[in-house]
Amino acid sequence: MAIRHFGSGTLFGLRTDTPNATPIMFGALQDVQVDISGSNKELYGEGQVAIGMARGQVKITGKAKQANISPIVMSDLFFGVPLVSGQTAAAVKEAAAVPGATTYTVTVGNGATFAQDLGVVYTNTALPLKKVAANPTVGQYSVGAGGVYTFAAADAGVPVGISYTYTVANTGQKLTVMNPDQGVQPVFSMILNTSYPSPSGIKRSSLTLFANVSEKLSFATKNGDWMIPEFDFSTFADDGGRVMEWSFPELS
Repeated sequence: MAIRHFGSGTLFGLRTDTPNATPIMFGALQDVQVDISGSNKELYGEGQVAIGMARGQVKITGKAKQANISPIVMSDLFFGVPLVSGQTAAAVKEAAAVPGATTYTVTVGNGATFAQDLGVVYTNTALPLKKVAANPTVGQYSVGAGGVYTFAAADAGVPVGISYTYTVANTGQKLTVMNPDQGVQPVFSMILNTSYPSPSGIKRSSLTLFANVSEKLSFATKNGDWMIPEFDFSTFADDGGRVMEWSFPELS
């Protein structure tokens, strides 16, 4: 029976350079592409057409797109740094109004874990206010510890939108990327499983690429559409000389 594949399949990554690594499944997989290309070297005589040809170097590259934003794919397979608990979140244009009397200060809703100011705008016009160190005048603001924003008396009663970041303990995850030496990167295997329906049942195939490193992690936002991160990788021979294994459910 002919071998066919339908759909994106399932894809797993597994670190091979650390003990007891956790297998990672790519979630909401959109597509996987593997390219195998060789460089051919031609031998020419007096004629126009080559009289001999030999394959030189072979390059295997791949890319996978998944809709699920996976911190563990980033941490384990690309950056090689651990995830830690906690989150840095953002409040965007949090609604507030400049008080009508001194001291003309506003404490943001997450002031207890305030991290960084991201600016203030007038709600009615969306025009930004200018940040100053202290003693703001009309159209200006200053910010201090604990997310305390100070405005000018001339802006009393004016509605504003305050943007800032704050930390959230015991929820979410984060990773911090430093500047490692060149040549330091995670090494992992990739296992792609595909299937197709047949009259005798589901037929499954699997492709294992034994040793890989990732050279590109890209993601883009788009108005009115989903973010689909892309994970690119290249394959090389492992310590045992293995490159890939491709198994099929049918005899050729």
